Amino acid sequence: MSRELFEYLLRLGDDRLVLGHRLSEWCGHAPILEEDIALANVALDCIGQATQLLALAGEIEGAGRDADALAFFRGPTEFRSCLLVEQPNGDFAQTIARQVLYDAAGANVLEQLARSSEPRLASIAAHAAIEVRYHLRHAREWWQRLGLGTEESHRRLQRALDELWPFTHELVTPDALDRTLAAAGIGADLDQTRAHFERELDELIRSAKLRQPTTPAFPAVGGRHGKHGEHLDHLLSEMQSVARAHPGAQW
Repeated sequence: MSRELFEYLLRLGDDRLVLGHRLSEWCGHAPILEEDIALANVALDCIGQATQLLALAGEIEGAGRDADALAFFRGPTEFRSCLLVEQPNGDFAQTIARQVLYDAAGANVLEQLARSSEPRLASIAAHAAIEVRYHLRHAREWWQRLGLGTEESHRRLQRALDELWPFTHELVTPDALDRTLAAAGIGADLDQTRAHFERELDELIRSAKLRQPTTPAFPAVGGRHGKHGEHLDHLLSEMQSVARAHPGAQW
């Protein structure tokens, strides 16, 4: 079970590491100063969660790799992040839509993991769940502003939702690893997460007067098994550049 738990922790940690880096790209570029600070704080929360999860993954693996080694010295095919979080920021509506979609599923996952039979994971998840409730509330407020704002803001949010919707399948569809960990009382039940996610998004889509996207016949999947697009390649080349240029350096 240790190998399965290691892989599961990589999924959780990699999601938050990649999303945190994406959000950090807004620093100095957000539409208003308050939002610049808010997105930077959300990014720091995500990276902090990733650090704890990857540190636990390294401990479970027992190969001498710490959180930094797992973050900065793995290639794209070794990452287990979902495809949604690696998508480019796009405009502000795209970033908000991505955050709402990810956190609508992620908040439920963390609430379940806070009751995990693995006490170290449960402790990390319980703290992270508090932070993610804020993240989701913040993103939902902007979702409403954009959806019910001007014709242009509504159009951009609808476009972002349509473009990102195919990537949500991976968030709420369990594979063999998810089912194994859920049955053992360690991982989250993604069937439960799917039901919660669908209720949450139905409400949000109606309240912002958006159109429900059509579910594609072939959803975008593969991230959980190391199959990523070029977006992650570019992101990692930037994120890992200093660590790889100066391996073993300490600050």
